[in-house]
Amino acid sequence: MRAKKSLGQNFLTSHAALRKILAAGAVTHGDTILEIGPGKGFLTKALLESAKSVVAVEKDERMCEYLADNFTKEVEAGKLKLICGDILGYQPEALVPTTSNYKLIANIPYYITGAIVRRFLSARHKPMCMVLMLQDGVARRIVAQDGKESILSISVKAYGTPIYVAKVPARYFTPQPNVDSAILLIDNIKSDAFADNQEEAHFFAIVRAGFSNKRKKLINNLLPFWNDKKALLEALKQCGINESARAEELSVEKWHCITNSCRW
Repeated sequence: MRAKKSLGQNFLTSHAALRKILAAGAVTHGDTILEIGPGKGFLTKALLESAKSVVAVEKDERMCEYLADNFTKEVEAGKLKLICGDILGYQPEALVPTTSNYKLIANIPYYITGAIVRRFLSARHKPMCMVLMLQDGVARRIVAQDGKESILSISVKAYGTPIYVAKVPARYFTPQPNVDSAILLIDNIKSDAFADNQEEAHFFAIVRAGFSNKRKKLINNLLPFWNDKKALLEALKQCGINESARAEELSVEKWHCITNSCRW
């Protein structure tokens, strides 16, 4: 079966990369794994050999039929739960019982990277960790290898710790994509990163405002959230933030500090 370009399908063929994915997720025989976009089952097979059970969500009906035929025994034994549908149409608790911890491991289409990260990190039923195959440039931006933060990197670090595991060259996929990929681990995911939905929404409203104009200093982007400039300057000072700082210079801890100083 040919890969569908419309679904961003690029199938992993490297066993070396496969081993790195399993190692990054520290997959054990007691684990429940949620896999997104299993495709032809290259990663699925390795997960079934290493984990207790796998829930695989596949959007492509052709691949669903292929997987059902090739993993009949695992499906009948209850070791593999195959769901044919769009992952973005499901909440995590509809896929994995809230009584079960799980790890998310996936070679996801590049175009839904941001949506996947947001959905699972902000969900009520969060994974213990996430191991994702992403565009190399996106993975580097999430860990902020160049020392410059972004909305994406802060959005991840607000919930867990992103770790750049390894680069995966484009030649390790079929069809070969135009860019290299990378394995990214998001570890230490906190179930209590925010006290409630209001605090979470407030935090990200401040972050989005801070990054709204990268050319402007942070103080100019955040001024609408404070009563006056003097109050904002005092808040920056209390958080150890230079008044000439820009959004990309702030760590997630600084963002939490400045957010806590501005209550709705």
